[in-house]
Amino acid sequence: MPNSKKLSQFPEISHFFFNNRGGVSKGIYKSLNCGIGSRDNKLNVNKNLEIVKSKLGIKSKKIFFVKQIHSSHFIYLKKNSNIKSRVKCADAIISEKKGLPIAVLTADCVPILIFDKKRKMIAAIHAGWRGAYKEIVKKVVRYMILKGCKSKNMTAAIGPSISRMNYEVKDKFKEKFIKKDKKYLKYFKVMKNKIYFDLVDFIKKQVKSARIKNIDMVNIDTFIKKNNFFSARRSLKLNQNDYGRNISIIMLN
Repeated sequence: MPNSKKLSQFPEISHFFFNNRGGVSKGIYKSLNCGIGSRDNKLNVNKNLEIVKSKLGIKSKKIFFVKQIHSSHFIYLKKNSNIKSRVKCADAIISEKKGLPIAVLTADCVPILIFDKKRKMIAAIHAGWRGAYKEIVKKVVRYMILKGCKSKNMTAAIGPSISRMNYEVKDKFKEKFIKKDKKYLKYFKVMKNKIYFDLVDFIKKQVKSARIKNIDMVNIDTFIKKNNFFSARRSLKLNQNDYGRNISIIMLN
């Protein structure tokens, strides 16, 4: 259960990038599957979410999620917002609501947690290649700045996700990115006639281009089984019909 050393310096927040250990789910979902939308037993998923809250010391009755759709959409929770969890389709949450944990679910995609230490605002972002291509990170940071945050006060933690060595892509995928910007070529590498994409580095560049200098990389490859994270690509390779989801969570205390 890794966390960000840089985010851990702030007593105003609680956060974690949870792995797949310490839960109650069975079979391919073993054990801390937090995927509300997975085919796992819903009772087990809810028990796992309770375990997450207890490990974080959260007193809140719920964890706030959005319905993730691989977009660049986000929602904003004001101090008095009364939006119900999972009623919005988006891939990021920005919040200034104390005591409400916000979270994203991943299984190879990149989770990003952000905290502005002066404005006391947090964000949780789910960025797969589609969200990254649509520049979700830059859009979230831009909105936070509109709401009074400053890049120099922000810390961004880029969580466990698939590494380039395990992210094989097709020619069309590469062409789509290069067509948008020829500079994107550097995120691709050809090895043994196969193309690999560095999603993590691509996300890091977006964070940097948003002028955030305080960046923490939690360099753990979700595809490698011994790292104890759920992986959609690994499940596909094993011909499994579904997969568990890792939860990345942050809260203003």
